[in-house]
Amino acid sequence: MKMNKEAFADYLLLERKYSSHTALAYLNDIAAFESFVRENFEQEGIELVNYGQVRSWIVFLVDQNISNVSVNRKMASLKAYYKFLLKSKQIEVNPMLKHKSLKTPKVVQVPFSEKELKDLLSEIEVPVGFEEVRDKLIVEMFYVTGMRRAELIHLMVKNVDLSSGVIKVLGKRNKERIIPVLPIIANQIGLYIKERGQLDNVVDSDFFFISKKGLKLSESFVYRLINSYFSRVSEKVKKSPHVLRHTFATHLLNNGADLNSVKELLGHSSLASTQVYTHNSLAELKKVYGDAHPRNK
Repeated sequence: MKMNKEAFADYLLLERKYSSHTALAYLNDIAAFESFVRENFEQEGIELVNYGQVRSWIVFLVDQNISNVSVNRKMASLKAYYKFLLKSKQIEVNPMLKHKSLKTPKVVQVPFSEKELKDLLSEIEVPVGFEEVRDKLIVEMFYVTGMRRAELIHLMVKNVDLSSGVIKVLGKRNKERIIPVLPIIANQIGLYIKERGQLDNVVDSDFFFISKKGLKLSESFVYRLINSYFSRVSEKVKKSPHVLRHTFATHLLNNGADLNSVKELLGHSSLASTQVYTHNSLAELKKVYGDAHPRNK
């Protein structure tokens, strides 16, 4: 089993180009299922399980009040593992072949309004010192580029090119994309670079965004930062980097941006992923239509 897991990890990282974080999550799910099978079926290894045993684990997880979304994620890990075993001819039958995901409610992300963004950015219009300058730039960067939290954290100094007016982002599965830099964000970047240059002992010097101690930022720090800043101007339940990414897409579409262009800026591989952002644009369109059409007067 250990050899299979190590080979599977290599497959995820090298062939599928998954991040180390995702690969670790998959391996943890597989280990949890292996433990369940050992304890409940007195069986070592999970290579030769049947779907009934998988269903037993699903029932167990649901009984533990694990959400359908989380259960589906664990099943995705198993599906990937058994697909790998089948591909490498270590099994002849895939027990997950006929598995269907559990139903999950569609969660509509509510973007920040243009007023909320304007109010927040006005409040921190003149940041003072390294940390304030960095924090404002992080807020602006999410809103102006639509990048993911992991993409912002792993943004490299060498990939911020103010002379060409572009930022190179390394997205999911190491897919690169180029994002134009608006003049307003270019000014903020220049100010941040100046403040950053005055820090002593920068350890993680390759990374663009760093702490005052010169270390790469953590995901939890960036999440708390966005949540804290937007708590000043918004009463929305969820205030996260992903909501800012959603806001970026929604505001572009509301102001007439082409869906394909937004898809490229977001780094989506298909339009289907981008279309989840159109419901707010449709709502805006309905409002304009209702306000403007003579038959509605």
